[in-house]
Amino acid sequence: MSELLYFINPDRNVPWNDLPELPIKTELYRTVDVLEKLGDAKAALARLHGRSAIIPNQGLLINTISLQEAKISSAIENIFTTDDELYKAYSSQNAETSESSKEVIRYREALWSGYNYLQKSGQFDQDYFIKIFQEIKQTGDGIRPDFLNTTIKHGGTGPNAGKVIYTPPRGVDIIKTKLNNLVTFLNDDEHYRIDYLIKMAIAHYQFEAIHPFRDGNGRVGRVFNIHYLTRKGLLDVPILFLSRYILDNKDDYYSGLMGVSQRGNWKDWLLFMMSAIESTSDITFHKINDIVSTKDSMLEFVKKDVRKFRNPEGLIEFIFTQPLTKVKHLVDSGIYAENTARDYLNRLCEMQVMEKREIEGHHYYLNLELYRILSE
Repeated sequence: MSELLYFINPDRNVPWNDLPELPIKTELYRTVDVLEKLGDAKAALARLHGRSAIIPNQGLLINTISLQEAKISSAIENIFTTDDELYKAYSSQNAETSESSKEVIRYREALWSGYNYLQKSGQFDQDYFIKIFQEIKQTGDGIRPDFLNTTIKHGGTGPNAGKVIYTPPRGVDIIKTKLNNLVTFLNDDEHYRIDYLIKMAIAHYQFEAIHPFRDGNGRVGRVFNIHYLTRKGLLDVPILFLSRYILDNKDDYYSGLMGVSQRGNWKDWLLFMMSAIESTSDITFHKINDIVSTKDSMLEFVKKDVRKFRNPEGLIEFIFTQPLTKVKHLVDSGIYAENTARDYLNRLCEMQVMEKREIEGHHYYLNLELYRILSE
């Protein structure tokens, strides 16, 4: 049945220039199984939205959670960094940072530059995708040129390693035409009246199938997911990231993509994406609760200290915006003068709230509980 509703890729070794344009036929997504799973995903996402919206300082969530998303999304592409390296890189922003950590930081910056771009432009366009790609890869490059023989191959060392599993459309004009169709599908909710979560899942597949750039398409596609949710008002700020679920279910993710192109199996792909949204929403909801309750408990503990802290609210709020803090951070933010900042951070270490670490000759103060929560 699906073969009649969706024209599949006839030869994975040949550029799929006939990749069907959007929208797909309603029969491919309006099934009982998909609609039931959609309901679960929407309920979980709505609960997360309601919880995050009442938090006074959402930056407390945005900085910490987005940094973990950047790390995990990069790990999907075999770009690895440790939490210590990443937090140090984010705290220092210096030339000594490892290349892997720099790539992760660039991913996080792309999350924000893309979010701000959409806040100003109000809609998706080709420039949005190019901007995200260029931010992640730190390049002036754009759409894949005609001469590139881009293919997607099996990884690993097994018997299928190196075999072509998909060849995306080739030719700048063809790629631009398909991207134009994609952005029209995303922006026009009058002609394409599809639930936003289903629409996001369809669009994510389509972007990955177009594969418009030399490299980084997976990361661009994952950045797009969260930007679409915020653009459509399902979340106020980008705090839901699907990369953890994708990393934990990596084989199913790639199998779902290939299932659409090779068998027209949209059902399994959509079920996977709805499960990803539901699971990630629940995890993020509980993580937010953990962060907020821990911060509140820590503030009460600090307030009871007999030596008294000046502006304890500002201090505790700040140390929950990133796991590693330096004296300079508190000074630059205008919360304290240098001597006071150093004294208070050292005092928090005595109280076992923070742990002082010397990394490459520099002193950092680690928020132990925030580090624990983010690492789980």
